[in-house]
Amino acid sequence: MLNAPLLNAALDAFKIPDLRRKLLFTLGMLVAFRFIAHIPVPGADVAALQRVFQTNQLAGFFDLFSGGALSSLSVAALGVYPYITAQIIMQIMQPAIPKLQEIAKEGESGRQKINQYTHWLTVPLALFQAYGTPNLINFSTGGQTPIIKNFGFDQDPLGTLAIIVSMTAGTLLLVWMGELITQYGVGQGVSIIIFGGIMARLPFQVFQGLAGGADIGQLFMFALLAVVTVVAIIYIYEGQRRIPVQISKQIRGNKVYGGGTTHIPLKVNSAGMIPLIFASSMLILPWTISSYFVSNTTSIFGLFTVGDAATQIYNTFNAGTSPVYWLLYFIMVVAFTFFYALVIFQQQNIAESLQRQNGFIPGIRPGRPTHQYLSAVLIRITVAGALFLGIVAILPYIVKSATGFQTLTISSTAVLIVVGVALDTMRQLEAQLIMRNYRGFIGR
Repeated sequence: MLNAPLLNAALDAFKIPDLRRKLLFTLGMLVAFRFIAHIPVPGADVAALQRVFQTNQLAGFFDLFSGGALSSLSVAALGVYPYITAQIIMQIMQPAIPKLQEIAKEGESGRQKINQYTHWLTVPLALFQAYGTPNLINFSTGGQTPIIKNFGFDQDPLGTLAIIVSMTAGTLLLVWMGELITQYGVGQGVSIIIFGGIMARLPFQVFQGLAGGADIGQLFMFALLAVVTVVAIIYIYEGQRRIPVQISKQIRGNKVYGGGTTHIPLKVNSAGMIPLIFASSMLILPWTISSYFVSNTTSIFGLFTVGDAATQIYNTFNAGTSPVYWLLYFIMVVAFTFFYALVIFQQQNIAESLQRQNGFIPGIRPGRPTHQYLSAVLIRITVAGALFLGIVAILPYIVKSATGFQTLTISSTAVLIVVGVALDTMRQLEAQLIMRNYRGFIGR
């Protein structure tokens, strides 16, 4: 049963005309996204594709993030992930390329330029992925009837080009819809698109798992772990260390300006879900490449064949069966969390901004000492955030080991995205309601 404050806040949101318009616009965009996700590319054998996704756990994992668009090989099968990959690349390149650093410091015009570069980078990434995805799906049939017949420029160049262009256009359309949500709706648009895809597919995944059979004890343990996971994600996601800041007063003529106290919120998990995406992408690469050489019988020094080595790599990086995969996943998520948190911190230039505003941390000299102090604090609190993300990353393996339930698992990244997007969206609605003197969702 919904509590009264939450229900009243939801009703208050719909009473405000402009906020109601934003909510309905966001809902309309999500409905349009769901229609697009069910438009298959030309020539796809959807029935054969469904059989592949029922037997391939890793394929089902990616299908969850596409909202079912991948299992139907729709024009939206790539989702917005080429755009997210482009964003990550641009963020990593900024500290390494001085020209990009200068552009990023130009304020709003600089952010628009960076965003434009990100859009340009999205196109080749989407084209490359649009060519690789059908190839990988055809290979996953194990030599049986291909999902898309005659795919390849050497077999059907016009048909192949049509598929690649349509999947790339689908990605760009979703990115455009996400930006419309950001501008005219509620929440961060691209994240809302991902959120909508996961939530649309999640009930089917749960039903499919339950259909596999489980006793009451396994279901209870699974539900308990799911609740604990969501609570822990909220706790860490909202956790922050507040660094007190004193703003010096400025005297101009006979008037005194400024002055007062504030704080710098350093988040325990400032990297969000990015380390999970980094780590999974890097671990999937050797698994994907090795899959092409499993049947190769070429001998290496007369000791073993290429196929034997490829099979060993394939099994090592198989998320469904290999403990080594999960150990590497944990280590890489922890490492990437530190890396990304420090990259973001360097880009913010907090110490320099404080000095320009005549602000200082009590007991710490402005400038470089402030930067060193904040860096040390960030590293200490990121230890907790990195270990937490590492545990969340290997949560599916923990759930299987603890419950013995092989047909229903928690997708850790999916849960993190759902909870994070829900909190961010509620926070925006909270701010809109409080600004209009209404009681918010969270309460005061």
